[in-house]
Amino acid sequence: MIQIRDEIASDVAVRERLLDACFGPARFLKTSQRLREGRLPARGLAVTAVQGEKLVGTVRLWEVAAGCGRPALLLGPLAVDPSLQGAGLGGALMRRALTRAAELGHGAVLLVGDAPYYARFGFTGERAAGLAMPGPFERERFLGLDLIPGALDGAEGVLHATGRLAPLPEIAAEAAGVAARREAA
Repeated sequence: MIQIRDEIASDVAVRERLLDACFGPARFLKTSQRLREGRLPARGLAVTAVQGEKLVGTVRLWEVAAGCGRPALLLGPLAVDPSLQGAGLGGALMRRALTRAAELGHGAVLLVGDAPYYARFGFTGERAAGLAMPGPFERERFLGLDLIPGALDGAEGVLHATGRLAPLPEIAAEAAGVAARREAA
């Protein structure tokens, strides 16, 4: 049986291995990663799926400002163990994360991803049309969703990170891992 729960400290290293398996080292080269580096996920918005003792899915949301200081969340990455892909676990993780974000009072979520997949959750390119990532990105994959109606109305400008900074030892460990993975890419 698969259980979806809040991420715990012991999940972090296993989560990184799952992300490596799903996306490879090139994930560290993405503009979305620049917004996450050195930050902690938004409080209460790091979710994992476990099957027995094995971590099989993950999603996190990160605090950003959409344009001129408008608060929003950046979703990602969403990953499911390759052996379980296509079984609906990614959708269950998405629904849990979006429900929790709404319950916590967040107004909007942005992401860079496959438009047909994320459309089922209400994401559209139109909601992110006035916004840009702070580096290279594929416009057709940049999507937004209002959790509160109108939250992204008139939003324009470049996203920037606003979330809590990670503790210094965690940042140092992350930087070392990123450097090693960039070299491998």
